[in-house]
Amino acid sequence: MSSTSSYALHITLLLLLMAAQGSLGTVFTLVNRCDYTVWPGISSNAGSPGLGTTGFQLPPRATRSFQAQPAWSGRFWARTGCSFDPTTGIGRCDTGDCGSNQIECNGAGATPPATLAEFTISSGNPDFYDVSLVDGYNVPMMIQPVGVRAPAAPPAA
Repeated sequence: MSSTSSYALHITLLLLLMAAQGSLGTVFTLVNRCDYTVWPGISSNAGSPGLGTTGFQLPPRATRSFQAQPAWSGRFWARTGCSFDPTTGIGRCDTGDCGSNQIECNGAGATPPATLAEFTISSGNPDFYDVSLVDGYNVPMMIQPVGVRAPAAPPAA
């Protein structure tokens, strides 16, 4: 039987991350609650498979979901003030830029300042997550577990 948990990461781009863990992996849903467009960046840690994209545009009030395999780890961040040429796709961002000069970050991490959401989703072990300011601050962010089921308590002796 697999357990189910969810995480809501509020980046005022409410980077809403919901996770359902177990044999199915984890579903992350990013929600932009900012009143401006953001360009989330995604970086999977070494040994973790990618999520299908490493960067994309997310207009206000828009959502986008990703299925991660069990035992995924990586980070999400919001890039702001981005401008990409519609023909070539070349551009840059004012904050959180990943230096790829494209919407896709292609394995590159955020350039400070960038608020980070970091996750280590474990198979059968506790998950770890945090909002990190190690690379500076560019947007408000919060991670909120939603619908988490704790393991059953051991029987009383």
